[in-house]
Amino acid sequence: MFTRCSGAVHRRVVPASDRATSVGRDGAPPRTEPTVSHLPVPAADGLSRRRLLQGAAVLGAGVGLGALGGPVPAASGAPTLVRSRPEVRWGVQSGDVTTRSAVVWSKTDRPARMLVEVAATADFRRPRGRWRLDVGPDTDHTGRVHLDGLPAGTELFYRVRFDADGHDSEPVVGRLRTAPRDRRDVTFAWSGDVAGQGWGINPDTGGMTGFEAVRRLQPDFFLHSGDNVYADGPLQERVTLPDGTVWRNVVTPEKSKVAETLDEYRGQYRYNLLDANLRGMAAEVPLVVQWDDHEVTNNWYPGEVLTDERYTVRDVDTLAARARQAFHEYTPIGGDRVQRMLPYGPLVDVVALDLRTSRGPNTGNLAADGPDTRILGEEQLARVTRQLTGSRALWKVVASDMPIGLVVPDGELDQEGIANRDPGRPLGREQEVARLLSDLRRHGVRNVVWLTADVHYTAAHHYSPERATFVDFDPFWEFVSGPLHAGTFGPSELDGTFGPEVIFSRTGRRAGEEPNDSSQFLGHVRIDGDSGVMTVELRDVGGRVLHRTDLTPS
Repeated sequence: MFTRCSGAVHRRVVPASDRATSVGRDGAPPRTEPTVSHLPVPAADGLSRRRLLQGAAVLGAGVGLGALGGPVPAASGAPTLVRSRPEVRWGVQSGDVTTRSAVVWSKTDRPARMLVEVAATADFRRPRGRWRLDVGPDTDHTGRVHLDGLPAGTELFYRVRFDADGHDSEPVVGRLRTAPRDRRDVTFAWSGDVAGQGWGINPDTGGMTGFEAVRRLQPDFFLHSGDNVYADGPLQERVTLPDGTVWRNVVTPEKSKVAETLDEYRGQYRYNLLDANLRGMAAEVPLVVQWDDHEVTNNWYPGEVLTDERYTVRDVDTLAARARQAFHEYTPIGGDRVQRMLPYGPLVDVVALDLRTSRGPNTGNLAADGPDTRILGEEQLARVTRQLTGSRALWKVVASDMPIGLVVPDGELDQEGIANRDPGRPLGREQEVARLLSDLRRHGVRNVVWLTADVHYTAAHHYSPERATFVDFDPFWEFVSGPLHAGTFGPSELDGTFGPEVIFSRTGRRAGEEPNDSSQFLGHVRIDGDSGVMTVELRDVGGRVLHRTDLTPS
């Protein structure tokens, strides 16, 4: 039996200023009493904002819902009962939202039954559906519930609780907006690269404020372009900056070494979920996630054997299997495949690529054939071609975890990326991209835009056969944005094979610069429902629009 709560809204827990900067092995926030800040949830169906906030204050004071629907006293009234309740300190997330479906994610601290309700209003008086899923240690007590039969183009609230031995957790509430069936405006944001280059959660600077910058935009969804975590990037508690000031990191045991075990990979995601900004954004903005290299280790490829002395496990395939499991356990991804197409109404389809699973080894990237020409692999290349040629959406967004024409080296001689520094005919991994671009031209696929992150700066690139060595493709745009919370680099060298031109770029002030309002970047897209014009903005996390491009559809 599902109980109901009147006036409950999502609340964002903000770390107290006097919390320690080191936390326990389970990756949970320190067990000090949190302060509560209320997210700006709009009133729905006559429910006033004041009433919503009053409901949140009740939950913040420690009153929850018992198994039989009655109130559970605060800790001071019944300490034994409160201690026996499952905990939901890691928040809620939604993802892979379509016109009729979505994935809802959450985590608890013990074996329990995950209970999910969906309603059109924040008071949950008339739930539209209820789902349940048993979670246990095999998934680190995380759960992904697939919601179906949802109404299109509708803002919905979802409430997650966990039941263990008759004791309910405190409910946690999120919201999402399903994709429309009509041509109404669509907005979304994208970025990538989180907790890299030694920059973790700094309580002195407000934590990972890039996620709050995304939340303030209130997009329909957020595309995370990869490097969700830096499993190969241990953190130190203190980092001295060039001006002599000290950056303080919250540190956990799992973030104090490179990840090798399954639990250490899980700990990378638990660490990021300590950040109130991330939890607040994820509860309000549905996610579309993909992965890149740092979810496993830097510049990895299948079959690689590491020489990095920090690792006792050197077989990358073993590490990648553990990392993949943690990635799927801790993200609201639908299904088991990173590569997928997500339709978001008649205006846009998002085709997410996986440039890791099937790639060949990192070499000079100049081969005419052989395994080191792979970046997508034959099966994925054929599937992506079908998805793009079969799309009936006005815009086709290719979400790539790496840029096409920027050189991304792996050491002095090898190449990590698609480009190979040779501006001549396509060689190495460029060949699969050339085949894809030619197929799109041959099938008359128009309005294709590529979005990516990876290189830790933001840029707008235009590709044209008029400037290219390879000419069998239609002109297209590629927009780069990131990092969201990591060190800055760039700009990168261009490879002329596909004729890229830099229309705009912005980097940090120095290589590896710490996260701040002007060194972290995200992209924001708005597609106008009437005209179909796509407006792409490149922004810093301080809220400044650095560049804007208006794209008129063919």
